[in-house]
Amino acid sequence: MSEPARPGERRKRYLFDDARNVRRVRWALYAACALVLGADFIVHRHVEHPWEGTFGFYALFGFAAYALLVLIAEGLRRLVARRPDYYDD
Repeated sequence: MSEPARPGERRKRYLFDDARNVRRVRWALYAACALVLGADFIVHRHVEHPWEGTFGFYALFGFAAYALLVLIAEGLRRLVARRPDYYDD
């Protein structure tokens, strides 16, 4: 974390310090997700299993896989984490 600016000193501003830029990126991601999900109506997929042909299957599968990965990582962190005072004398 950076130190606070001294009085009269200008703090360096980054791209995402401005809330408008964060909103723009968020809306761009929403638009990209909507376009990809909308492409599901147009693009013909060659599927191996019948459930792959359902609308939004890959979006739901990706979300479920990501959520499962986060839950597994939380459990793994509890399993392998060291004590908070591990490096103290």
